[in-house]
Amino acid sequence: MRRYCKPMHRQSLGSAISVIAPVVSLCESGFCALASVDPNVWPTPENPVMPVTPELHAQILRYYHVERWRTGTIARQLQVHHGTVERVLRQAGLPRIGVVRASGIDPYLPFIHETLKLFPTLGASRLYTMARERGYKGGPDHFRHLIANHRPRPAAEAYLRLVTLVGEQGQVDWAHFGHLQIGGAKRPLMAFVMVLSWSRRIFLRFSLDARMESFLRGHVQAFETWQGLPRVLLYDNLKSAVLQRQGDAIRFSPQLLAFAGHYHFEPRPVAVARGNEKGRVERAIRYVRDNFWPARTFTDLCDLNAQADLWCVGQADDRLCPQDKTLTVGAAFAQEQPRLLALPANPFVVEERLVVQVGKTPYVRFDLNDYSVPHTQVRKSLTVLAAAQQVRILNGSQVVASHVRSYDKGQQIELALHVKDLVERKAQARSQRGMSRLRQAAPASQELLNQAGARGENLGSITMTLLRLVDRYGAAEVQAAISAALVRGVPHPNAVRLALETQREARQMPAPVEIQLSAKVRQRDGVIHAHRLDTYDQLGAPTPTGSPNPKGDADETQPQ
Repeated sequence: MRRYCKPMHRQSLGSAISVIAPVVSLCESGFCALASVDPNVWPTPENPVMPVTPELHAQILRYYHVERWRTGTIARQLQVHHGTVERVLRQAGLPRIGVVRASGIDPYLPFIHETLKLFPTLGASRLYTMARERGYKGGPDHFRHLIANHRPRPAAEAYLRLVTLVGEQGQVDWAHFGHLQIGGAKRPLMAFVMVLSWSRRIFLRFSLDARMESFLRGHVQAFETWQGLPRVLLYDNLKSAVLQRQGDAIRFSPQLLAFAGHYHFEPRPVAVARGNEKGRVERAIRYVRDNFWPARTFTDLCDLNAQADLWCVGQADDRLCPQDKTLTVGAAFAQEQPRLLALPANPFVVEERLVVQVGKTPYVRFDLNDYSVPHTQVRKSLTVLAAAQQVRILNGSQVVASHVRSYDKGQQIELALHVKDLVERKAQARSQRGMSRLRQAAPASQELLNQAGARGENLGSITMTLLRLVDRYGAAEVQAAISAALVRGVPHPNAVRLALETQREARQMPAPVEIQLSAKVRQRDGVIHAHRLDTYDQLGAPTPTGSPNPKGDADETQPQ
């Protein structure tokens, strides 16, 4: 590799040779320090600090203090980032040699240090504005670059290694794994992760939401899988667990407290911004992302959870247990399982509960879908109880409908029995309305329908046929024709139609012209029965006391 250096004075050439000569000899022996540094490795956001070997450290100090090279020249010659050179010089703690140019920010450094001491998180933009108000002439980008070197940094914090007893503690958290498209619905894919702190046994369960019911359902499934549970469970400040927090004061969700009381464990939250306190579940989630999730294919949520179960008792259990390197996680769990708390006799019932109001259609809306109910439940307040795979609808304590839960959107989930009952009721209602209208128009039709029903005829079809004849010929003509058909002993619409045609031909009348009228008009043209006139005679009759009815004399009731 060809290298280019700054021109040097004659008197410094000998010193440079004395420095470079050992380097060349080391290269010939195969232990060159420059060769140990990858020239293509530069600091990145993922790897901000470049490793510095002792040989590289010594070379940087030698070039800077002996040869008086600038940091940029050293960085180019050694093919390292200039930040690496500056870091080595800063860590050495030696005074800088050479002419140091004054910076425009130097007069403002006391003010900047004092301000940052009082407000460590103050933004560089605001600090730049304050410096400009005090006379600073530089640009914002250069100012922001300089401020980064003067901002106070917290001292490195030391942590104690967490030591737990067998069966004592578990840690719980949610993890987001993108979204899952189910029909027209885009559902979030959430992973419920619980890990035992001693054995590192992992329980993994995927869900389509992070609601409290799914959160508790994950607990129940983990407890049943392990056939026990730890005495303490650590939670982050999850919305599923913690409703409110002010300092050390914690207000847990009432559902979580009832759940913990049922299984006799202690819910314990970690401190704010202290994810290290539940580092084992954090590492377990990272392990799931790196070893289970990549290149994973599945047909549906059930298939994904089945694969997760196999992975937890397979690859995840084959790891070495950090608590005891002689044991695998599976073997450590076998020792820890007898120390877990026993399960109660009855599991905790976990269901989403929602009170809904049924409208005029026999459906209830739940989780973006409509579920059918019997038509007798319209205009009522019902209760929806939803499990992971089932939706039950209750009227009080009575279950009126049960459906398979759908995670799609805009679907109409219905039972055939509910639809059949509604259709039959509507057909019967239409038939009853038709029969009532026919009886009003032609009273003799009642006897015809009775005789036709005794013969097993379709009364609905007969009713509609006779109503059409009423609309065409008129009520009086149909009444006479029905009577004629009954006299002949033929209770059938064809006999009525034949009698109508016979009556028309006997009167030498033209064929009637059928006029199609709207339903509203036909209803207005219904048969009107004459009112009894004798009721008006009672208005002037004397009262039981013998005095005339004051309301019967119109002249007395009218104003003078």
